[in-house]
Amino acid sequence: MKERCLWHDTSPESALALTPLRADLTAEVAVIGGGITGLSTALHLAERGVSVTLLEAGEIPSGGSGRNVGLVNAGLWIPPDDICEALGQEDGERANAILGGAPAEVFALIERHGIDCRATRTGTLHLAHNAKGERELARRVEQLQRRGAPVELLEDEACCEKTGTSRIRSALLDRRAGTINPAAYTRGLARAAIAAGASLHDRSAATGIVRQGSDWRVTTAEGSVTAPRLVIATNAYTEDHWNQVRQHFFPGHFFQVASPPLSDELAGDILPERQGAWDTRMVLSSMRRDAEGRLILGSLGKGEGRPLGYVRHWADRVQRHYFPQLGRVDWECTWTGRIAFTPDHTLRLFEPAPGILAASGYNGRGVTTGTVVGKGFAHYLTRGDDALLPLPIRTPKPIRAKPLRSSGYESGFTLYHTGQCLRVLT
Repeated sequence: MKERCLWHDTSPESALALTPLRADLTAEVAVIGGGITGLSTALHLAERGVSVTLLEAGEIPSGGSGRNVGLVNAGLWIPPDDICEALGQEDGERANAILGGAPAEVFALIERHGIDCRATRTGTLHLAHNAKGERELARRVEQLQRRGAPVELLEDEACCEKTGTSRIRSALLDRRAGTINPAAYTRGLARAAIAAGASLHDRSAATGIVRQGSDWRVTTAEGSVTAPRLVIATNAYTEDHWNQVRQHFFPGHFFQVASPPLSDELAGDILPERQGAWDTRMVLSSMRRDAEGRLILGSLGKGEGRPLGYVRHWADRVQRHYFPQLGRVDWECTWTGRIAFTPDHTLRLFEPAPGILAASGYNGRGVTTGTVVGKGFAHYLTRGDDALLPLPIRTPKPIRAKPLRSSGYESGFTLYHTGQCLRVLT
């Protein structure tokens, strides 16, 4: 097993031949961050005839946009009623409606721009790993169905047929959702943005921003972009002290492990319709199969930097619990991405300063949330209307005790995984 990102290696969309910024440019909008949010913003602005220049510190994709599980999920992490409790009834239902329709936005972009990201539209499965999980899924189904969402609770034999495991007795099937290769989707968005007229530069980390009259000047090591409007789309990969986004999330991680391609004779009954899935554990396990039939397992926490034997042992434990019919699996690769968490598990959309828009705190729902936020930012910048955004643009309070929260999460994840490996937790 090697440390490398499967999605980069298997992306049908080729890497883009971009160049670092080595000039002083002007634009109507500058975007910092070449992940899904930044690229969606740039694409939708360019399609509206706005001149936009995007700066990415690494290559596209190098962050979480190309390293996530590739689930095209509807909604936020928490159930709809909890969203309303956290945000208030009006804002909560707005978030439920817009993010509930977010998978359709993703699939529409894929179709419109011919993005080859191995998309499936067979839904996702939320798996109840015990009786408490079954009650939680029943609660979610009731809330979603009350809002007209096409979801259903699969039980017993129907559940086993969809999942390929006898360990799960019920699962929530959300037919709005699906899966993608996230690196391919991100590259496809970049290709579409360039075709629409956006200027993209990779290996061009922003080193600072300064006010110049009514404009903002973004500097890099070898150039700059000056624009009256600026979008900061760095989210979980925000590190610079000048970047105020870092005040509005605390970082976490998610690691994944992939098998070699498995034949249908061996693994054809495991997620046979290629739904992405995750369970109701306190520290969840995710599972899906890719277009070549690999089994991909994942969980919250950092895999990079740990002994590969530890990661392999965890993957063996989860695989043998859910899918013992596979026997021994020789895991092919493992990789880790970052997640931007918030205490209430909801995102933040805000203006750090006049003329600057920013987003943070997707809490593991970046594929869909980033796509609709980018479209909403473009609409707001051109029309002055935030109606397409999941939430109104507000000025939230900075999150306190961020290092303590991050270390607490990571320590908890590690203890949980160790318990799984030692069979203390089943």
